[in-house]
Amino acid sequence: MKKLILAAALVALSAGTAQAATGNSASTIGIANASVVTSLKITHTLGASLAFGSFSAGTGGTIVVNQAGAGSVTGDVGLMSNSSNGADGFTVTGDTTRTFTVTTSTGNTVTTGGTTPSTMPFAVSAPATATLVAGTYALKIGGTLTVANAQAAGAYTGTYTVTITYQ
Repeated sequence: MKKLILAAALVALSAGTAQAATGNSASTIGIANASVVTSLKITHTLGASLAFGSFSAGTGGTIVVNQAGAGSVTGDVGLMSNSSNGADGFTVTGDTTRTFTVTTSTGNTVTTGGTTPSTMPFAVSAPATATLVAGTYALKIGGTLTVANAQAAGAYTGTYTVTITYQ
């Protein structure tokens, strides 16, 4: 039994000696890892738009559409009874359970176009962050439209940018 223990000790000692540096240099092997995640994508929902609805301008105010799509007004703006408001919609897809940030453009306007265009500024509201559940997220965008005193009548359209980024 003593010979077996002594032999095991000598083997362990010689193995340790073999791995020690024996000169001016030494080397070993390192480990590298990489993990590719599913690309983050955003798609606009067909037929969706940030809809501020139909209204009378009066002396001005704002129309606010929340991310759930409900509209309200401030000031002397009056929504028409047949008007409908709605949040814009997007589908975000990517790596399951990953969190992402949402940023939107600023300085947005809607305009009537034509030879003497009229404009109105609007700001968009979105969640600052969201998490993909099972690799998908339904993103809703609301906003606030600023209506001037005696705003010119007409159909106004505009665009804005939504950017999503993995955290």
